[in-house]
Amino acid sequence: MNVIPDYQNVEHFDEEKTRQLSHHYQEIIRLLGENTAREGLKDTPARVARAMQFLTRGYAQDPAEILRSALFKENYRQMVIVKDIELYSLCEHHLLPFFGRAHVAYIPNGYITGLSKIARVVEAFARRLQLQERLTRDIKTCIHETLNPLGVAVVIEARHTCMVMRGVQKQHSVTTTSDFSGAFEKLATREEFIRLISNKFH
Repeated sequence: MNVIPDYQNVEHFDEEKTRQLSHHYQEIIRLLGENTAREGLKDTPARVARAMQFLTRGYAQDPAEILRSALFKENYRQMVIVKDIELYSLCEHHLLPFFGRAHVAYIPNGYITGLSKIARVVEAFARRLQLQERLTRDIKTCIHETLNPLGVAVVIEARHTCMVMRGVQKQHSVTTTSDFSGAFEKLATREEFIRLISNKFH
């Protein structure tokens, strides 16, 4: 008989940081009017402390090093596009989530990087306190400065819970941001990129 081992979700957190964050979250919960000693909440400060470390783990990652870890010399000078990259981030204004998709392209100039590294760069920048506008620029700038390509294009489409759950409360609004460099500053190249990310191949 095959024995299926118990599932274990192994994550590592800074114990001192968890302790300090837990202390502050406990006080926040108390100030909101809750009883921090009741069963449902007594472990919540520590859970939130660990969750916030997970959601902001991008601060401990070097996106440029991610790209350099899989750099290959290749004589390819057409668009490389990775589209529909899921992203989840925290808006720095209210610490509420925004989430959506990133579409990233670059035109190599002697070197390419592993396709998964593009997605990892998006993740590294998204897992910080962010603005969508800055996130778009950060991704473009990192790829441009690290790979020295002929051009970079980034488009992000996201929903912001600070607009859905509070404030204007517009449930279906989507924010789109874009940034381009090099060859993508030419209208024809940019239009080709937009057409390709709009096509449905699956």
